[in-house]
Amino acid sequence: MVFDPLAPPSDRDGFLSWYGEQVQWKEGHRYDNPDITTPDLRSWFLDMLRQYPALNGPYASDDVDNPKVTDYSVGRSVIYAAFGWSQADDALNTMF
Repeated sequence: MVFDPLAPPSDRDGFLSWYGEQVQWKEGHRYDNPDITTPDLRSWFLDMLRQYPALNGPYASDDVDNPKVTDYSVGRSVIYAAFGWSQADDALNTMF
């Protein structure tokens, strides 16, 4: 998961509580469209799509057998990316 660094509280307990709220996915919108997130997160998402195409949403890949196809959940201040295990090391490096 990547997130807007200004969104969560800075203390550990506050962060963990905030994180718990984020992964409830209760923001009342679809979670496959980057138009609802911050400009920086949207930019990150669009960069990631070049190497890790989306499984769902407006940017979905037609090649569902591609091991790089990734399930993204886009929130207002977070993006959760579920990569295939075979992609874990490369995906981590690409994320940063």
